[in-house]
Amino acid sequence: MAVARLRMSRTALLPVVVLAFCVLPLATATPWLLLLLVVPAALAAWVFRVGVDVAEDGITVRSLVGARTVPWSELAGIRVAGRGDLWLVTTADTQVRLPVLRARDLPRLAALSGGRIPAL
Repeated sequence: MAVARLRMSRTALLPVVVLAFCVLPLATATPWLLLLLVVPAALAAWVFRVGVDVAEDGITVRSLVGARTVPWSELAGIRVAGRGDLWLVTTADTQVRLPVLRARDLPRLAALSGGRIPAL
């Protein structure tokens, strides 16, 4: 099974580009205000980096600065939060949020898991 990468839609970059254009005149006013351009750059990096990888060895959750892999053997279940957010529940009774997936994505996640997550 190849690695399935579930990422945020690249259309989320449109507001980041608009923000960058709006900040640009202010950022060029003085050299210190150039630091304002860090905000759109960090948001763009977040859109590209954050996601979930489903592979043969487990599920890897990627954040802006790190990643955590939960092997299939340590996966106890999936919790659906009140707003539809998905959380991995491990056998050690810890929880890991799946950042780009919602309850509507459960059938796709079940299909990618190769039967390890039952389809609801």
